[in-house]
Amino acid sequence: MFFANSRYWLLQLIGWGFVGLVMLFFAHAYKVNISDKVLLGRIAIVITAGILVTHILRLVIKWRGWMMESIEKAIPKLIIALVFASMLFSLIVLGGFDYFKLGTDSGKKLTFFARLLGSTFDNGLFILPWLLIYYFYHFFQKSRRQQLDTLRLETLIKELELKTIKAHINPHFIFNALNSIRALVDENPKRARRAVTELSNILRSSMQSEKMETVPFEKELSIVKDYLALENMRFEDRLKIEYQIDEDTLNQPVPPMMLQTLVENAIKHGISKQIDGGLIKVISEFKGNFHELIVQNTGRLSGEVNEFGFGLSSTNNRLSLLYGEKANFEIKQVNGSMVEAKVLIPITVS
Repeated sequence: MFFANSRYWLLQLIGWGFVGLVMLFFAHAYKVNISDKVLLGRIAIVITAGILVTHILRLVIKWRGWMMESIEKAIPKLIIALVFASMLFSLIVLGGFDYFKLGTDSGKKLTFFARLLGSTFDNGLFILPWLLIYYFYHFFQKSRRQQLDTLRLETLIKELELKTIKAHINPHFIFNALNSIRALVDENPKRARRAVTELSNILRSSMQSEKMETVPFEKELSIVKDYLALENMRFEDRLKIEYQIDEDTLNQPVPPMMLQTLVENAIKHGISKQIDGGLIKVISEFKGNFHELIVQNTGRLSGEVNEFGFGLSSTNNRLSLLYGEKANFEIKQVNGSMVEAKVLIPITVS
């Protein structure tokens, strides 16, 4: 605050000092017929009046809160303030000239009101630049602060939304995994124990991933493989798994647990509804400037895709929050008996 006030007074002195230098320059350039003592006295009064009046104007602007109003509402008030400030400036200047006998003989021939009117217009040309500079400087400073606050708020909201989505992912996945393990407990205890080990590996990996907004695709793929190994114990020969992975994509960043969510969705809404089971195929490759992730599963879409289903809505939300309109997600029927969920993520060059 002290620094801001010091800078304000320094700028006041520099600005009105410049006005004094301009007056001095024009007086000598046009060889005005007044003594140097009178000239310097006039300049001193103008500088003093200018600093005093503009400081009062500043206090009025801050007191009335015009900086907080829209520019359309503030401008009429600033115009009125400009007129009154110019008049006050003229009163002080003319009064000072008369008191210290710094006026000219030609000026004494006019009435005080006529001199005040003409001086108000002339001195308004000094006040106007000050007012424009002061108001618009603070106006743009306020706009910049508002933009920064808006960006911070948007960032905070995105972080909170991402954390909320992540908080939903793990419970959703855990419940499905526990159902798979429960189905194995009576049928095959040995496999159930292996399933618990697989689940602990998945949870360990997912908990580590949640600390980041993105993870290398290789890590995400490892979670998916553990998950499908777990589901394979439940479905046995009914579940066939294929991977078509371009090794160059393994280092690409992807949202954690996103691919796992799509695979889980394919199991729940595709394979589990097929009497003979089916195929889960995971594809990762580059297409143009995008990292293309595809999960295909045996099954058919029944009517419109459920946009409000957890797997699909969470994928859409996360892609939108992280990449905006640069990423894309779609799910469609392909080859008559296969459903395909495809995600396009902008390539990140490391």
